[in-house]
Amino acid sequence: MTWLADRRVLCCGDLFIWASPNAGNPQKVQRYPREWAMALRRMLELNPEFLLPGHGLPVVGADRVRQALSDTAELLESLVDQTLELMNGGARLDEAIQTVRPPAHLEHRPYLQPVYDEPEFIVRNIWRLYGGWWDGNPATLKPGAEGAVAKELAALVGGANTLADRALALLEEAEAGSEVGADAPLRLAGHLAELAWLASPGDRGIQATRRRVFSARAERATSTMARGVFRWAAAESEQTDGNRAAGGRH
Repeated sequence: MTWLADRRVLCCGDLFIWASPNAGNPQKVQRYPREWAMALRRMLELNPEFLLPGHGLPVVGADRVRQALSDTAELLESLVDQTLELMNGGARLDEAIQTVRPPAHLEHRPYLQPVYDEPEFIVRNIWRLYGGWWDGNPATLKPGAEGAVAKELAALVGGANTLADRALALLEEAEAGSEVGADAPLRLAGHLAELAWLASPGDRGIQATRRRVFSARAERATSTMARGVFRWAAAESEQTDGNRAAGGRH
């Protein structure tokens, strides 16, 4: 940060960006939410009158600056505390992702919306920082190849098209529901569409299903990071070369 004491101007870089803090970016190295909050608390001690963020408009007025910085710090502190409580209680990463939420009184703050990063991604970074990369599921410690698992599951249910058909049914359920209520079936649709594609990546119908599902996920996503990943998956579904299925992004 840069502090111009004589003018009470604080330049905070990207520690405040008029959005949920970019402390959980899924395509970046480890970031430190607790220390991020500590930095914001340190800025509060300066009692700035003007806040100049790395992105977005200035914040003018000591009270408004204090609220912006303290609310952002509280959001991060809450995510850390909730996640650590679950970890110390023996939870898996999946439980933390599904249950940890920002404090209710902060969820609708216009300067804390998940438009670039998301609190859910921050939870993952907290887990990685304090608990390592393993998610607590013994099957994922030394997993089978994704494609092999997908083919096994497809064989059990009667073929990859069965998985794809169920993904489409879940997508239609999501499209018929409200945006909030539709999130769960849409997430499940993503799993099944991906499994179907991994099991049979050269199938044109399955490619179309995967493209449709992840296009819908991109449309519903609030954050730049999520939209980017989902749009990449939708575009990748255009590929007809099955060798791409196990390789991820290139």
